Amino acid sequence: MFKLKRKKRVNEIVNKIIEKNQISKYLILFIACLIVAFAFNVFFLQNNIVCFGISGLSIVLNQFGITPSIFILFCNMLLILISYKVLGKEVTERSIVGSIMFPLCVSITEKFIPFFDLTGVEKIISALMGAFLSGIGYGLVYKSGYTTGGTDIINQIIGKYFHITTCKAMYFTDGLIILTGKLVFPWEIVLYGYIILFIISNLADKVVFGRSKCKTFYIVSEKEKEIKNYLLSIGNGVTVINARSGVDDDKKNLLLAIVPNKDYYLVRDVIKRMDKDIFYMISDAYETNSKEVVE
Repeated sequence: MFKLKRKKRVNEIVNKIIEKNQISKYLILFIACLIVAFAFNVFFLQNNIVCFGISGLSIVLNQFGITPSIFILFCNMLLILISYKVLGKEVTERSIVGSIMFPLCVSITEKFIPFFDLTGVEKIISALMGAFLSGIGYGLVYKSGYTTGGTDIINQIIGKYFHITTCKAMYFTDGLIILTGKLVFPWEIVLYGYIILFIISNLADKVVFGRSKCKTFYIVSEKEKEIKNYLLSIGNGVTVINARSGVDDDKKNLLLAIVPNKDYYLVRDVIKRMDKDIFYMISDAYETNSKEVVE
């Protein structure tokens, strides 16, 4: 009974977050789809550069007279049905709007191609510009809480059944699609596709998470007090957490500290010199609500 109430409460919170500023999220999604579709038509399709996902496959099939926007819409609708059966209603709902909106934007931005004649422009420049715009566009799509369907759905299905991350699944599926470009295009185009995939995935993450302004230090040391006092002396807050070794059940204190990027190397080198046998782990901190942390 308690679990049901807790689940209901969690679902209510999630729904409130999703419903908040719904119109602005749809607007961001539409603008993001326009950006990605513009990059697709002007930089990738015009230069026959096989980029990523269902869009990349449509560039290959475009050589056989198949209209990209129609092919993308057809595949997206098919994958939506599969997603509903395999991933469920809640996951699928986040893909429906983008699955329709993206091919619509591809159809709209097709009209822009004659105004951007890239004849004479090196393909590597077109590939980099397209990757840059697509990375920003996809970052905005994910930040709005939606997807554009296509291989995003395939990646989620692979992740569910093969127990790998969606990111790893993306490199597999998109990498395979880019490789199909070799059927009709030279190796040069295929290599451009892999460069594009790398740029898009990294740039999209930067748009979603932003720049990491701080580092999180997790520290276990016999010289705990000295290290704690040092961190406090340079203006950093420190949290002491009761921990226990998984090897011998020995109780230890874990120091948690958020350190600005500008102090990262200094703090790391100082604590290593203070205790040669120190155990520490460092990760990026993309967001903190502490006023004590300064850039």
